[in-house]
Amino acid sequence: MAATTRPAGPADAHLVGWLLHDFNVEFDDETTPSAADFAGRFEHLLTRDDVLVLLAEEGAATTGFAYLTLRPTPYYDGLLGQLEELYVVPELRDQGIGTILLTTAVERIVAKGATELHINVDEVDVDTRRFERHGFVNVHPGADYRMLCYLREL
Repeated sequence: MAATTRPAGPADAHLVGWLLHDFNVEFDDETTPSAADFAGRFEHLLTRDDVLVLLAEEGAATTGFAYLTLRPTPYYDGLLGQLEELYVVPELRDQGIGTILLTTAVERIVAKGATELHINVDEVDVDTRRFERHGFVNVHPGADYRMLCYLREL
């Protein structure tokens, strides 16, 4: 059975919360909020027009999710998308589920007016370099240096 995707709604907040928690625990994030905390936040986030969460499913099983946000930008006559998280259940990786989530996410945000999609990854996460095969780059065309992302918790 092939994976399908569907947008998550507020009724899926608990499921998305658990998936995001599992994702963070898998990568040894000891400061991750609880699944219940994530679920509570997603109850609100999933009502917003500038948030998209896609669930990947095979039959009754949820196999992964993609979480994206959209915001205005002065650089284009459209929106800027940010892939916040993309997660596939570990034992189901390398089966194309992430690709289905990513391509569906791109289609959906383009339909909402997005003109660019940003993805931030940890340098040590070699698997995330698979985004390159989907046309994503970390070097601007014509430049000879990598783009970096900086953050500061406030």
